[in-house]
Amino acid sequence: MEPWNVEICDVTLRDGEQTPGVSFTCEEKAEIATLLDRMGVEVIEAGFPAVSAYELQCVRAVTALDLDARICCLARARQEDVDAAIAADVEMISIFIATSDLHVRLKYRKPRDEVLAEALAMVDLARDHGLEVRFAAEDASRTDPAFLEEMYREGGAHGAALVSFADTVGFLTPLEMHRIMGRLVAASPVPLCAHCHNDMGLATANTLAAAEAGAFQLHTTVNGIGERAGNARLEEVLVALRLKGGVDRYDLTLLPELSALVARYSGIPVGKTHPVVGEHAFAHESGIHIAAMLKDPDTYEYVHPAMVGAERRFLLGKHTGRKALEHVAGSLGYALDPSQIGRVLELVKERGEQKCSVTPGVLVALIRQVQGATA
Repeated sequence: MEPWNVEICDVTLRDGEQTPGVSFTCEEKAEIATLLDRMGVEVIEAGFPAVSAYELQCVRAVTALDLDARICCLARARQEDVDAAIAADVEMISIFIATSDLHVRLKYRKPRDEVLAEALAMVDLARDHGLEVRFAAEDASRTDPAFLEEMYREGGAHGAALVSFADTVGFLTPLEMHRIMGRLVAASPVPLCAHCHNDMGLATANTLAAAEAGAFQLHTTVNGIGERAGNARLEEVLVALRLKGGVDRYDLTLLPELSALVARYSGIPVGKTHPVVGEHAFAHESGIHIAAMLKDPDTYEYVHPAMVGAERRFLLGKHTGRKALEHVAGSLGYALDPSQIGRVLELVKERGEQKCSVTPGVLVALIRQVQGATA
């Protein structure tokens, strides 16, 4: 199988920062961008420089790092926004317009064709200043596909290197995304981008469906942060690209470090069962599972923890079996006879049923208690 023809544009520093209560300092943006670059992410959207003088300063701080990744910023189809992008010294500008009938009616109060013509003038302006342009449709998923085709054709004719499709409100299912993306890829003269929000929990699935249908640039955020329910999660998209798309150029072992960094700077903790980077993503308690995994980890792991810089853990609780307990006890340096295994297992299950965590320290105490009673 040929690897999927894709690249990643991570938008943590822009869309991720639009999470309520999140604001990155210039130093934090630079640190996150540096780690994204080390991972091999091709495009980093560093911010929205027209927002404020400080935001412009932060975007400039990222561009000044001279990373291998191309640095992008967001801009409305207004001259002051394009001017701010030029001042930020970015390589790529994402010029967007709202395209659905609902948004056009409420935001612009003018004919859609007039909105498009004015936006194309901004594409020309950015191109005249040597910027790579991504011409983006906001609320594209609720837009007449025929208009999107026209917009993308015109964008390509005006020199846009990429055109973008935003599922701004998380409107689509993966099958719907695959259908519309296939149509737009066939009609567009330049590569398409997929930008998905997670309002129905489908952002990652929709992003992968778009990639399968021919989308080239995939937009993500670390830990899936972003407005409302967030965006497609970088860690999930990259693992799926490795395992399903044959794309192996990203250093996935940096994901735990990157996830922890963004969690700390955003103030948004990662859930324990969050795929790939959650505390329990590679933790196993079921005795049936652990017994099989001691023979072959593939029995209950498709994503291997070493691939993403993580470690497999066997936890003890009400579902623990004898083989799992024997293995964990052995790893702690204790060799128990069958009767001791049985008694310790009873105590472990009692603890688990009381919602108490059986940490290694607790297990050692239980083992010593049983060994003392049987001495």
